[in-house]
Amino acid sequence: MTDRGSILREVMLEVGITQSELSRISGVRQPSISQYISGRGHLSDDMLDRLLSCMGYRLEVVRRPFRPELSRSSRRSWELHRRLSSHLTSETLDEWRPTMLRNLIHLREVNRGQPHLRNLDRWEHLIESGDVSRLHRVMTGLDADSVEMREVSPLRGLLSQGERSEALGLVS
Repeated sequence: MTDRGSILREVMLEVGITQSELSRISGVRQPSISQYISGRGHLSDDMLDRLLSCMGYRLEVVRRPFRPELSRSSRRSWELHRRLSSHLTSETLDEWRPTMLRNLIHLREVNRGQPHLRNLDRWEHLIESGDVSRLHRVMTGLDADSVEMREVSPLRGLLSQGERSEALGLVS
């Protein structure tokens, strides 16, 4: 019982409450509750917690680390950017900025369409604004947005060949 709809259904059965009763207590429409239980409607953690509280329960979210599945290409890019991120400071950003801006010009010439052009604009903004914190997040993030940003990364040529070889050796 891990999906939200199953949790809601089980607590309703345990408490002995109908969808109509839960609807009256919570103010959430009965058809919505039905969709949540059947898995046809999106039930957020906040909404589930709200509905559970009407029945004397709270939602406990257990967090645990996991390694997301990345393609070999995405894993290689992450390893290289992670290595570069260990060197990134406001001082190194100032040193790297000319190379990064030249790389952006080249990337704009060879990339067409979205989301690449939008991501190139985002890289440029991060570089020009000196947002080191956000650059670290994009360089090391495993979320879809960070992976997509790294597809058009202007950081080429900043890592020594030795560090590049070492980082790529970590990818199986």
